[in-house]
Amino acid sequence: MSHQHIIITGGAGFIGSTLAERLLMQGHRVTAIDNFDDFYEEQLKRENIAPLLERSTFRLIRADIRDYDALLAELTDHYDAIVHLAAKAGVRPSIKNPLVYQQVNVNGTQNLLEVAKVKDIKQFVFGSSSSVYGINPDVPWREDNYVLQPISPYASSKVSGELLGHVYSHLYGIRFLALRFFTVYGPRQRPDLAINKFVRFILEGKEIPVFGDGTTRRDYTYVGDIVKGIEAALRYEDSLYEIVNLGNHNTVSLSELIATIEKVLDKKALINRLPMQPGDVPQTFADIDKARRLFGYQPDTSLEAGITNFVNWYSTKLYVNG
Repeated sequence: MSHQHIIITGGAGFIGSTLAERLLMQGHRVTAIDNFDDFYEEQLKRENIAPLLERSTFRLIRADIRDYDALLAELTDHYDAIVHLAAKAGVRPSIKNPLVYQQVNVNGTQNLLEVAKVKDIKQFVFGSSSSVYGINPDVPWREDNYVLQPISPYASSKVSGELLGHVYSHLYGIRFLALRFFTVYGPRQRPDLAINKFVRFILEGKEIPVFGDGTTRRDYTYVGDIVKGIEAALRYEDSLYEIVNLGNHNTVSLSELIATIEKVLDKKALINRLPMQPGDVPQTFADIDKARRLFGYQPDTSLEAGITNFVNWYSTKLYVNG
């Protein structure tokens, strides 16, 4: 891929800032859009992108993807691709406030597709989610399983984004690649997510909240592997519309996850058992044959290695801020 100018929405967030850093290192220009949503502390996002702001090839736009006019007013350059990662995140919060999830995740995605249409940006990579599969016992989950029955407003909004992408791909020749991410973790992970929360609470000697009996399973995927998948999607030049799982093809129980964190920290967890939460699915498990075939995607970070990297990052942050 020759040097390009790439828009990343949600560019100050966990995956967005990690991707931006990689693309800048490879000589690309990056324009990051972020509204610094108050879902978690703005300071954490500021820390994610602080080193990037020193680069002349990086630009940060503070804007809300719901504001189409603001997006067009700010995006005055020529761009080769959009990686759309901005979203209201989280299954459980979406049940409490479904309307805002619709506005940000569906209307916001439509606004970005309109930007692509108006500015003739022909490559659009969309951050979708494994949650679109709902409770589907037919594992591992394949992209050609069309009977999607999402069980949360968040999951439903991601299905809507995939379908909108098909409309714009069909009508305007925009190559739209929906990447269904499976439980991404690693350095910079959001503080509300399990691995970040578990590490923090275990180090502080607090009880960790465990929903259910520990048998729920997730296909944990390291952020470095996800970013390599996004990069491959940016290089992809064949069909105009694809939905592709980006997972680890390895499903881990909650009990196994906790045991791995205990091993890396060399400290036992205190557990507070709670009932299963509405909107949570009992397991996620990615079939990644399509990603291998189209992108040459090959995740290679083990859970223990990934958690070790996260703990090292978290410890450095504690040292710097503490």
